[in-house]
Amino acid sequence: MSEMSFEQMLEESLKTIRNGEVVEGTVIDVKPDEIILNIGYKSDGIITRNEYTNEPNVDLTTVVSVGDTMEAKVVKVNDGEGQVLLSYKRLAAEKGNKRLEEAFENQEVLTAKVAQVLAGGLSVVVDETRVFIPASLVSDVYEKDLTKYDGQEIEFVITEFNPRRRRIIGDRKQLLLAKKEEMQKELFETVPKEEEPEKISLYEAFLQRLSQYEELESIGDAWSGMEEELKAFYQEENSD
Repeated sequence: MSEMSFEQMLEESLKTIRNGEVVEGTVIDVKPDEIILNIGYKSDGIITRNEYTNEPNVDLTTVVSVGDTMEAKVVKVNDGEGQVLLSYKRLAAEKGNKRLEEAFENQEVLTAKVAQVLAGGLSVVVDETRVFIPASLVSDVYEKDLTKYDGQEIEFVITEFNPRRRRIIGDRKQLLLAKKEEMQKELFETVPKEEEPEKISLYEAFLQRLSQYEELESIGDAWSGMEEELKAFYQEENSD
């Protein structure tokens, strides 16, 4: 426990805290697997690695420093060793739920790293809150193997939000479809109406080319290729 004056010890001996309460403290020691906080109480607070993050094997000395100020939720006033057991991730998850609820209501596009590839889809974490993206909503084309997404940052929207049932569903597919539709429309509007036959031919060729790409980043290659075809088409028409 950190050194305190007699007045501080007296004040903290009279302070009470309860399970579920949110407290603020200053980091006085950090180890790879735990954080010690001075929370202005007769006992220091402790945050274990498991109560800091859902990511396994994180070295806490790389993410927290002595002197940092943190908020945490009281899990147990006495952990059996005279310390107060705190949780940083549970408080972060509560804040994350509010963040995701706002994103759900506003249909906001979120970006997060894929934390885990599951048999039925992807798991991403937003502010210590897990979001599940079913395999059918990961891409606009069928993908049997999703392992390539492991550790990647992806964009998605929340289409279902039910934290009580621990059901928060994300959708990446609709963003890919919207992007393709936007690019198709841009291409379709590029060719003058009087050249409708050629316009339709180029449009269909573009659709066929898009179907060959699984990643949104690759759509740009398809678009660049179609731009070159359009330029060649106009040069040929103008040379007559």
